[in-house]
Amino acid sequence: VYLMLCKQRGFVTTMHDEKGRRSVAELVADVPERVYPVGRLDYNSEGLLLMTNDGALANALMHPKKSIDKTYLVWVSGYIAGKEQSLSQPIEIDGRKTSPAAVQLLHKAGTTALFRVTIHEGRNRQIRRLAERAGLTVTRLKRIAEGPLRLGDLAPGQYRPLTDEELEMLQNHS
Repeated sequence: VYLMLCKQRGFVTTMHDEKGRRSVAELVADVPERVYPVGRLDYNSEGLLLMTNDGALANALMHPKKSIDKTYLVWVSGYIAGKEQSLSQPIEIDGRKTSPAAVQLLHKAGTTALFRVTIHEGRNRQIRRLAERAGLTVTRLKRIAEGPLRLGDLAPGQYRPLTDEELEMLQNHS
């Protein structure tokens, strides 16, 4: 089973949370087979999350040697012209430097801005840490693409099966 879920904010990316928070398992509770998330999106982030029961594909996609591009829309406050250069620079997380991020300014209004950010590793809170270092506050973070998959107009909390074409592209990517 291969599903694309649009994770909504306020849900943890796990099948059960020991702290009693809402989990993505609730969003796929009507799926007859047990599926689990491939990768993570933090509690306050939203967007594309792959769910599957194919352990081999999940492991192949999450393997550290894989660098699958993940693209996000990032809304920030505290914007000053030129901050995007700082946002794109590598950062050290858990003793290892990240690859540079590809950053595109999509819109600005006063001290708020919207960026499209593409990263390769997807390490723990990587975009939020990049923004913090740049002096920006993330007000919303939404993953819109992962590898060959595009979220499109899937609504928060909704899911759909991957198409045969998407699955083939994903398998070729792993």
